[in-house]
Order: sequence, then C-alpha cells, then structure tokens
Amino acid sequence: MAGLSWCARFLRVLIDFTGTVSDALADSLSSVGGTLPHFLQEPEDAYIIKNNPIKLRCRATPALQIFFKCNGEWVHQNQHTSQEYMDQNTGLKIREVTINVTRQQVEDFHGPEDYWCLCVAWSHLGTSKSRKATVRIAYLRKNFEQDPQGKEVPIKGMIVLHCRPPEGVPMAEVEWLKNEELVGSFEDDNIDTRADHNLIINEARLSDSGNYTCLASNVVAKRRSATATVVVFVDGVWEEWSEWTMCSAQCERQRWRECNSPPPRLRGKMCEGEGQSTENCTGGLCTQNGKLMHDVKPQSLENSIDVALYSGLAAGVIAVVVLIVAITLYRKSQSEYGVDVIDSSALAGGNPLLLNSSMQPDITVGQTFSSPICFQDSIDKELFDPLPDKVKVQSSFMVSLGVADRAEYHVKAHQETLPANLHPKYSTVEGKKTTMIAPNGIHTLRKTQFKTSAVFGHLGGRLVIPNAGVSLLVPHGAIADDTSWEMYMLINQEESSAQSEERCEILLGPEITYGPPGLNLSYPVAMTIAHCAEVSAENWNIKLKRQTKDNKWEEIMSVDDESTSCYCLMDSHSCHLLLDQPGCYALVGEPITDAAIKRLRIAVFGSVEASSIDYSLRVHCVDDTPHAFQRVVTAETSRGGQLLEEPKMLFFKGNCLSLQVSIQDIPQFLWSIKPFTTCQEFSFTQVWYSNQQPVHCAFSLQRHSTSTTQLSCKISVRQVKGHEQILQVYTTVGESEKETVPFFMQADCTVTSQTGAKAFKIPLSIRQRICTTFDTANTKGKDWQLLAQKLHIQRNLSYFTKQKSPSAVILSLWEARHQDSGDLDSLASALEEIGKIHCKSLPQSPDDKETDFTF
Repeated sequence: MAGLSWCARFLRVLIDFTGTVSDALADSLSSVGGTLPHFLQEPEDAYIIKNNPIKLRCRATPALQIFFKCNGEWVHQNQHTSQEYMDQNTGLKIREVTINVTRQQVEDFHGPEDYWCLCVAWSHLGTSKSRKATVRIAYLRKNFEQDPQGKEVPIKGMIVLHCRPPEGVPMAEVEWLKNEELVGSFEDDNIDTRADHNLIINEARLSDSGNYTCLASNVVAKRRSATATVVVFVDGVWEEWSEWTMCSAQCERQRWRECNSPPPRLRGKMCEGEGQSTENCTGGLCTQNGKLMHDVKPQSLENSIDVALYSGLAAGVIAVVVLIVAITLYRKSQSEYGVDVIDSSALAGGNPLLLNSSMQPDITVGQTFSSPICFQDSIDKELFDPLPDKVKVQSSFMVSLGVADRAEYHVKAHQETLPANLHPKYSTVEGKKTTMIAPNGIHTLRKTQFKTSAVFGHLGGRLVIPNAGVSLLVPHGAIADDTSWEMYMLINQEESSAQSEERCEILLGPEITYGPPGLNLSYPVAMTIAHCAEVSAENWNIKLKRQTKDNKWEEIMSVDDESTSCYCLMDSHSCHLLLDQPGCYALVGEPITDAAIKRLRIAVFGSVEASSIDYSLRVHCVDDTPHAFQRVVTAETSRGGQLLEEPKMLFFKGNCLSLQVSIQDIPQFLWSIKPFTTCQEFSFTQVWYSNQQPVHCAFSLQRHSTSTTQLSCKISVRQVKGHEQILQVYTTVGESEKETVPFFMQADCTVTSQTGAKAFKIPLSIRQRICTTFDTANTKGKDWQLLAQKLHIQRNLSYFTKQKSPSAVILSLWEARHQDSGDLDSLASALEEIGKIHCKSLPQSPDDKETDFTF
C-alpha cells in the first residue's frame, strides 16, 4: 500500500505541475492493486445552440482523479471543475468533474470525425474510460429541400404531399398543419404521416380540402414550408333517364336526364354526353294528321321498314370494319411489356400466346391486364433481348401483336396468376438440340461474364469479378514456394436453394464458388461479398452456408458465434470471409424481428418504343448489391435504355407489408397514360425474395404529338407504412436516342486478376516486419491480439489462435476490408497508437527496442 500511496501522490504532483497526464503514465498505473472505477454518469452527446457553451459531466466511484480527453488530447486541469462528496445511501465517495465546450473550440477542430470527449477515471486498480460524447453545432437552414405542392384530386383518390425539411443538426422533425391545425395518423386512420416526412391521405374526402403546411423543427428553430392547397373535387354522374314522351306530330319522342347524381362540385367535371335524347317513333306509334301510322298505306310502311333494315345492316358492317382496324392498330402500338396487348385474346380462342400453329390453345393461360404488368423474372441480359434467330418462336398471331420476340416474357406474365399445376412448359427445337423454357420464363445465356480465373504462385494475388462487389484475396505464402494453382471464382446464376422460406431466410448476396477442389493452402483466402442487409444483431441472424457434395446446404457458422473453421466480419455493405476450403458459399439472413431491414436499389430507365409516340418507363427494385444492379444495367443497355435518375436506396422492412410503385405528375396536356394504370403493388413475398426474381414494372406513356420532346414526372416507390423514395424524371425524348446507360462502377471495373506485390496494399517487407513483431508475445505485451484490437477485429479471436501466423491472417483481413480505399493511414495509425501505449519513461533493454514502421 506504501507503493500505492506513492503512486497516487506522484500522479497528483505531476498533474499539478504539468496540468495534464500522459497516456503512458495512465496505463502504467494499471498494475497497482485496488478497485476499478465505476461510472455513475457518463458524458452525453450535446448540441451547441447559437453561442452558448455546453457542459459535459462525469461521476465515478471510487476515483482518485477524473480527467477529460477531447479528440485524443488531454484537457488542461484548470479547465476542469471537480468536487467530491459522500453518497448517503452507499457511503462511497463520489467524484464529479465537469468541463465547458465552446462553439469556438468545435469550429476550430478539423478532424475526420465530430468533436468528441470522454473521461478517464483512476483508482487503486487502474483506469476506466467512459463512452465518447460528440459535440456538434446545432443549426437549421431556412429553405426546404422540397416544399409540398398543391393538388386537385377526385373524391376517394389518394393524396400524397411530399416534404423534405431543411438540412439541420440534429435532423429536423416534421409535423403537418391543415388550416393551421395539427393533423396526424393518431387522430385519423385515413391519414398516414410517416418517418420520411410525407403526408398521405389514403381516400380523399371533401373534408380533406384545405391548406397544408409542412412544419420542421429542431432544438434551434422552426421552419414553415410553402402552403399547398388541396382541392377534393366531385365529377358529375348522370341520373337515370326519364320516361319517353308521347310521339309528336313529327313522329319523334324525347327523354331527359340531369347531371345531379351527384352534381359536380369544387371544380369537378360536368357530365359527358347529352342531357336530352330524341328518336323516331316505331311500332305504329306515329301519328300523321291525327291518324295512327298503321292506317297509312301498307306499301309505304313496308318501304320504311326496308330502309331502316338496310341502314342498320350497313351501319353494323361499317362498325365491325372500324373495330377490326382499330384493334390491329392498337396492337401494333403497344409496348413490348404487353400493357393491354392481350385485351383481344378472344380472337385467338382465348390464348394470345400460341407458340405455333400445331399447339392447342390453353384457355387457362389467357388473361386481360388493365394495369402495368410487372415481371419478377431473373434479370439476365437476355431478359429484354429478342430470342436468338435459331430459337425464335414462330407464330403469325404473335407477329401480328408485335410481341413475337417476347414470347417468354408474356408466358411469365400470364403464369404469375396460375396455380403451379397449371403452368405449361414450352420447348423449341433446333435440329436435334432441345432448349427448355421453364415455367418461370428464365432463359439462360452468356453466364460466363460472372466468372474469373488466374494462375497464382507463392506470391499470391487477387481475383475480382468486375462490378459485382465480389473479390478473392490469396495471401502471400498461402501457396507453396514451388507450386502454382489455376484458381477461379464465379457467381452462381441458377435459382438458389440455400435460403429457407419456412424460416423467412433470404440470400443477402450472390452465391460464390471458388476453386479448384483439392486446393492446398497454408493460409486462408479472404473472400469479400457485397450484401444488402442493414446489419443489426438485434434484428438479424446472419449465417454462412456451404454447399455439400450432394448439392445440399449446411450451415457452417453464425456470424455472431465463435468458430475455428472460418471467420466472418460484417461491414455495413460487405462481408469479409476467411476460408480454408474451396467450395460454394452463401450468406443468408434470417429476420429476428419485424424491424429487420433489407436494402433495395431503385432505378428508373426509359426508351422510345417502335411507334415513336410511345415511351416506356421501367422501374427496377433489386437487392442493393453491385451484382444485382449490374444485371439490370446489362439488360437495359442491350435494349437502348437510359438511366433517367441516379439510383436510390430504399429500406424494406421484414414486416410483411407490400411495396407500391406509382407514377405521378404526368403533364396531362402533353402525355397520356391509360386510366387505372398509374399504380402497381407487389406482395411482401415478391419483394423479400427478390434476389431470386427481381421486381420490376413498366409504365407505357403516349405523347399527343411527335413534337413533344420533354417528359417530366415522378416515380414513387414505397413500402406500405414504411420508407419511400421519389425518383424525379426529367428527360428529353428523341426517336433516335439510344445513348449508353451511365453506370456508377468501381474503379477496377476492368481488372479481373492481379498477381504478386501489385495485388496488395501493404508492401511485403512491411508485412513481414509486422508479422515478426506481433506473432510472438514480448515483454511489452505487443502480440497479435493487440494488433487485432487496434484494427477493430475484436470477436472470434480463437480463430486466429490456430493459424500458423495470426498476424498474417489479420493483415489479409485488413487488405480485404481496405481494397478500395488504397491508403495505409488506418494501419499506420493503429501501429502508431500501439507504440504510444507503453510507458516510455521505463528503462528499456537493447533487445526490447521499439520497432519503427515506415510506410
């Protein structure tokens, strides 16, 4: 205890002399016996409002001293306010320390992260650190990023008012005012005010007309948006016709109806058509000079009947001819997605998709679509391509519809509504070769674009599948010095069986196979797979599965469990695996709660159709991984599609609620779209398992004149009672416009393999020196576990224990995580921090000299 008292006194003297305490001395006290401090109050995140400083507070017991450390630097003693008192309940001495942080201090700090502070408490045993508290300057800008826009909607229509509040810290909260009174979903079930700030009225009522204002507020200020006027109107609907009048002297009778059932209100449209109808009297009801028509000479009556008969027949023939011509022109003008193309399927015996003249029609296939058809097929390049010439389905009826090149597409669109036992199969024959087109409509070609290979030796290297978020790092020394292997990596394009729908499991990224089988490695390879989960241990149970020899899947680890067979490190958008055995691997997620979130990437493409006045908008909702979006880009490029808005990310919760896609704000005087085709809904299951059958749909627009070249509209994609994204479309429509789709790709989009030193960020000499230093524990405690901790690898350390060189495997994992950043700052900072944690005032032996790592 004498040594303890000396240490405590020395600490106080040193603090009084210098006003600060060093990291080295702080850690050197940890060897003295006693009790660790326990924090009763830790500093909390705070916001500086205007020029008012904030106060950070710490309380701990038992504590000899408490000091704050801000942004890695000790705060001077004279900036601390300290007091010590006795807890009346426990009898323990409690030390409390506070500091002030000013606006000027925060503004003067220019670091990679927010201004932060923590406190360190000393006791007899050693030190304890509190949580980090961030200090930010609060503000709220004046201008809204998006003001709500006024609307005129029919009664029972949906009202969506968009609001994006001004930028602010902390983020502004949004409330809605109607005629200066608060409205919300708590008071009215018909109103939905969601977390993304929009106001939705599911079924408009007359009482919903009014002036709406978006109100944004945070700790600094309140802001009001521009006021949006909503008018709910009622169109007239005719009342029933009155009874016919008596026949007049002119052999006519009349009837009337009023536009009052209901009458138009609040700018509603008047009834279309006539309010009065007149027709000639027939059946002997006519009078001439007071006599009934049947008193007239029979010959005149007979002539009148003949004229009426032949006139009716002629009118009927003309009507049929006009109808046939209209149907033919209508078919040719429809988009390739088949919006209402199949309305006239009765002309072909109920089946518009006869594959050849010898096949019997299947009346269970025919359907009539009155809304945009959305397809959930696997998105390959061939999804939008015409079938190859030698495999095209020949059907004169389909050619007349203009959809012969899309046979598979329409088969799929129809089969979505059929029970499994009614799905037909089709085959096409080329000589003796038969190509099966499965009921799900998947036609697989050119799969080799998702495979890469290279020959590796002792120096190792890296395999990359371009634009797929998938890579494989073969470490230096993993392959024997006198050996080389041709290694490969590929993405499985077939339908996956790794996920279990019974447990709501989904694939979070593509299935990856690497080989060859029998590969003998001294160190594990590092595989990186992009995933689409918002990682949270509370909401997800994420597992790694491997395919067995009999094509079944076995679970080899859960990412939250300890394992010595493999290692899994989850980042926000990628998973990094350390694997010993070649094979096929899949990352699978099982939602634990309804709050589990899967990220979707939303994109809209457009292209002019063959008729030149038709324009097709296609909305894709795919997993938020580079591989899934690359398949969309490949497919759209093949058909001349243009990316009309930068893709956006949508949070989709595992709460069993559906997804809605709608088109809004179409310029009605320039463009038209069929009634009731502006909204499409997908079930939760379709979206949750969209990695198998990606969700996408089409809207077919028609311009009133070929001189119209501008199109502006909005695409809303939202989960019911969930997140929403708005895709704003502004494009110039040109008949010959076939530009390349812009795509936001990785920098190494053309690199598929690298061998030797150029494949690694860490120079070989530095890597070897790090491994030599940390693989063996020394008197200063510098071993691979400390290296792992400083590189933020803090779980499942038992995996590294069995490795030949734990440090080498840790560095391989660091390489995999930082392959895109290209700098060594984080590694250099970790090594520098390790060098500082030891007390430099203690004597050192010559053999225990610091190792200097220079990059």
